[in-house]
Amino acid sequence: MIKTVPVHILSGFLGSGKTTLLTQALDYYRLSGKKPAVLMNELGDVNLDGMLVDDEVPMTEMLSGCICCTIRGDLGMELRELIRDHTPDVIFVECTGAANPIEILDGVTDASLLTEMELKSLITVVDAAQLLERHSKGHGKTYKLMQDQIRCASELILNKTDLISSADFLTLEQAIREWNPTAPMTATIRCQVDLGMFDRLDGTDEKMAAATPAPIEHDNHTSCSEPSHDHNHHDESCSHTAHTHIDEQVHEHEEHAHHHSHDHVMVYTHYFQQSIDSEQFENLVSKLPAEIYRAKGILRFSDTSSLFLFQYAYREMDFVKITPKEEVPSVAVFIGEHFSKTKLAADLAALENIATTES
Repeated sequence: MIKTVPVHILSGFLGSGKTTLLTQALDYYRLSGKKPAVLMNELGDVNLDGMLVDDEVPMTEMLSGCICCTIRGDLGMELRELIRDHTPDVIFVECTGAANPIEILDGVTDASLLTEMELKSLITVVDAAQLLERHSKGHGKTYKLMQDQIRCASELILNKTDLISSADFLTLEQAIREWNPTAPMTATIRCQVDLGMFDRLDGTDEKMAAATPAPIEHDNHTSCSEPSHDHNHHDESCSHTAHTHIDEQVHEHEEHAHHHSHDHVMVYTHYFQQSIDSEQFENLVSKLPAEIYRAKGILRFSDTSSLFLFQYAYREMDFVKITPKEEVPSVAVFIGEHFSKTKLAADLAALENIATTES
């Protein structure tokens, strides 16, 4: 079994609480005896959020650009170097609030072709008060971006719920479920969540080993835009007014998150243990369900000595001979929505079993 480094993407608009969640998660892993690392993206030349991360945590900064557009091409190399230089047990990618997560998802999965890593979750942190304000207007670039960030999530955290009323909470819940009806959602204050969810997402919690990220629904993704930053930031130390009904709803959502276990995923990464037959692989890809709309990989076939770069999109597949300058994994990444990880993994494993039998 090839050991992969789990990767978690933290998404969410400016001021939503991503860094608060990140610092809590880093502490959790370190207390568990594991070594986390961070790739942090900022639009400006100074990484202010990065100053909140402990100096002992390996961190790579990508500044002066949005990770999903102007500097996306560097993402794969940065992740690869982070793994090679520091051998972390887990990596967190914190995106600038202006980033479209679909582009980042594609960039992270590109990186998995170069080194052994696997995207485990795309967590979107939502500022409840800010979303409520944007939702009441119902238009604008910022509102559209927040919708996209919610649609793409495999896990949702509705943060700062103490700043809205119970009625407004229900309004937001209904809107969020229209955009993403299936991702587990936890309502929080200061991003206080059960950090054991990362054990579930990483697959290290035996009780939750079968749990996988929820499916997503999204429109055709748009290019990353940098909306005007006319929003107000909430002071982390502000006083918090109690809302009894919201507290009850927080508990309900946490219960839902713990019991939300099913087979559907948005990304599946498969590292091959050995070469497979090219015709059998082509036959498998030709029968992929419509829910899988993108795939890519680097493949070693048993019936040829060449190494191939594999691409699949719009029901068309392409194979190009490549000659890497160094060792690369034999891997395929499948991207889509509402597709069965278990069935796809079984089908790919069957190809390897056939190769073993024939050899």
